[in-house]
Amino acid sequence: MKTRNLFFIALATSLAIACVMEAKTIDKKALLQRLSLTDKAHFVIGTGMTGMTGNNAVIGSTKSLVSGAAGTTYPLDSLGIPSIVLADGPAGLRIDAHRTDDTATYYCTHFPIGTLLASTWDQQLVEEVGRIMGNEVKEYGVDILLGPAVNIHRNPLNGRNFEYYSEDPLVAGKTAAAYIRGIQSNGVGTSIKHFAFNNQETNRMNTDARISQRAIREIYLKPFEIAIKEANPWTVMSSYNKINGTYTSESKDLLTTILRDEWGYQGTVMTDWFGGKDGATQVWAGNDMLQPGKSEQFSSIVENVKNGKLKITDLDRNITRILNLIEKTPRYQGYHYSNRPDLKAHAAITRQSATEGMVLLKNNGVLPIQTKASNTQITLYGCTSYDFIAGGTGSGNVNHAYVVSLLDGLKNAGYCVDNQLQKAYTQYISDCKAAEKAHLEETKKKDKQTAMLTMFLPSPRPTEMNITTKQLNQQAKTAQVAVITLGRISGEFLDRKLADFNLTKKEYQLISKVCKAYHKVGKKVIVLLNIGGPIETASWKAMPDAILCAWQAGQEGGNSVADVISGKTSPSGKLTMTWPINFTDAYSSKNFPIDKMPDLNMTNQGKTGNNEKNVDYTNYEEDIYVGYRYFDSFNKLVSYPFGYGLSYTKFSYSNAKVNNNGDIITVTVNVKNIGKTTGKEIVELYETAPNSKKLNKPAKELKAFAKTKVLKPGETEVVTLTVKTADLASFSEASSAWKIDAGIYQLLIGTSSRDIRATLSTHVKAQESPVHNVLAPQEPLNLLHR
Repeated sequence: MKTRNLFFIALATSLAIACVMEAKTIDKKALLQRLSLTDKAHFVIGTGMTGMTGNNAVIGSTKSLVSGAAGTTYPLDSLGIPSIVLADGPAGLRIDAHRTDDTATYYCTHFPIGTLLASTWDQQLVEEVGRIMGNEVKEYGVDILLGPAVNIHRNPLNGRNFEYYSEDPLVAGKTAAAYIRGIQSNGVGTSIKHFAFNNQETNRMNTDARISQRAIREIYLKPFEIAIKEANPWTVMSSYNKINGTYTSESKDLLTTILRDEWGYQGTVMTDWFGGKDGATQVWAGNDMLQPGKSEQFSSIVENVKNGKLKITDLDRNITRILNLIEKTPRYQGYHYSNRPDLKAHAAITRQSATEGMVLLKNNGVLPIQTKASNTQITLYGCTSYDFIAGGTGSGNVNHAYVVSLLDGLKNAGYCVDNQLQKAYTQYISDCKAAEKAHLEETKKKDKQTAMLTMFLPSPRPTEMNITTKQLNQQAKTAQVAVITLGRISGEFLDRKLADFNLTKKEYQLISKVCKAYHKVGKKVIVLLNIGGPIETASWKAMPDAILCAWQAGQEGGNSVADVISGKTSPSGKLTMTWPINFTDAYSSKNFPIDKMPDLNMTNQGKTGNNEKNVDYTNYEEDIYVGYRYFDSFNKLVSYPFGYGLSYTKFSYSNAKVNNNGDIITVTVNVKNIGKTTGKEIVELYETAPNSKKLNKPAKELKAFAKTKVLKPGETEVVTLTVKTADLASFSEASSAWKIDAGIYQLLIGTSSRDIRATLSTHVKAQESPVHNVLAPQEPLNLLHR
């Protein structure tokens, strides 16, 4: 009781102090009057980046204030306005771990990649991860974390899909909103990106995304709209690409008409680093801050204000928004950051959170491993078992202190591993890396530009080591189970190759040979996928006994996998994207740059006369039929459907009900654990609209989802899902309005888009909500229709 009283006394005291310590404010009107045109033009662009002129689209960093941060704002020291610090995300804070003349280390926690977090379908968990991540942002002296990234998984080969959340806008938007709320609960900001239509890395600085107004509204802007309205990020980052002929950072339709006038956003908009072309046009469009700052942007702003083409009021408006941002930051408010976040505690949270998003794709009874760990000999195959991938490369990378490999994770859990095979793999991997390093050094001597390019791209993964049939037969006799790990890594600047989606010949042979040897003596085989995006599985998934998609789980990845394999945690993740049988089954594969090499020199990009399809421009001919909207509407077979994922237990659905009050539709369903172990279930609610001659609609669309608590065997939870009636609307290009057709709507309760457990129906009245007719394609596209 005494301790409890002391807690409330401390709480009351802290609240009283908070009330006395009022936040510092800026007199914006007075400040604007004191600034010259030169000052104003400087203030809306960044302070530049050491060694970078904007002619190279490479990752840079600033040494100012926080070493390794992506950039800073322009200071007005004489007026009491400091620079604030902007640093990369979104899998954790990206700053330098080491600093000149400083023996301390500044490591950050590498959290699970965005795709894994989304695969948890758990907004509360994502918010908690964000809260912990935001603590590191604040304690290391950073004001804005450049994330989350919410672009749609339009195609499996997008190089940055690992940073993004889903092919579905609802999953992406809700996950992003939770992430933003968590980080900003620390009093630091986020920058939701890349606004918008940044769905390929090839020629990302200049490519033109040609999209119908309907797909723009329903698919590509929807996750941004959800996250912005529900979480209010401090900043929005405009993307590199064009939309229907106009750079997004120069599009007033996008940055003002839609973002501000329609959605009501009042925060700050910044460019992606070196994004866009003309500084004055960016300011006019409503792109408040130009990062990291180029001299030609400054000149453009000054010249166009002087000649009257750019209004000084537009410039003042942008400055005011930047000042509103600075005013909220810890740096302006005088926060004394510690440079000592609790990395040990944060590692424990990332370890637990990663298990929630791992997806069990197949299980013939081998998982969880039932035998005592110390009595279980596991043989590990595949180079990635010993060289685990924490996350992708580029700005989404994190300078972490360590990565727990699968080998280390299993050892930490008490399992025995084949030491001879471990030594062979360790030596083989070391030799491969040495050979790759030597090759890079040789390339530097012959071709510096190619060498520079290689520095910023993912290092090639070693080809799989050859193991003889005799060796496999011997290993199968002594081990209880085999684990094969397949690894894939991708990142900024470069889209994945088609060969990266498919298995290599050696990978396929490894799975085949291991399964044959182990099954011959009654032993089981598990395949583990340490990947950032889907790979081909249809040709080989029948061979192993279990397949676990572990994604890229951050620095504690090996421990997290061990927790799932051992049964300490039951897998409860589900796929947030469809896994096609073949790459060409994805309709967007007809309009995607396949196996194109990047060019990091911006001055050479877009020089093909805007005539090269899928490089200089990309036609989104699939229209709204992205992911499961296409596969399910056109009855295409898939390897794994959207929303799919197994558990160590089973669940039944019963007593589904619907209530419609006109504005809100509420669905309830009883979910019961009918298995023998504890577990969580994700419930997905899809909607099927009545047949309409006016609008071409998908077979079904996700409208709500929820995750149960941990249910014990025999335990039931009543799950409630709510949908705003307005969210059933489709976008009509003919009337430039969100429209709902009157009629009977089906509500489908499922465990995936192709496993529907209950169907309800409700009548909905017609509605129409007009919006501005903007961002129209330059010419009609030959779009896909159902």
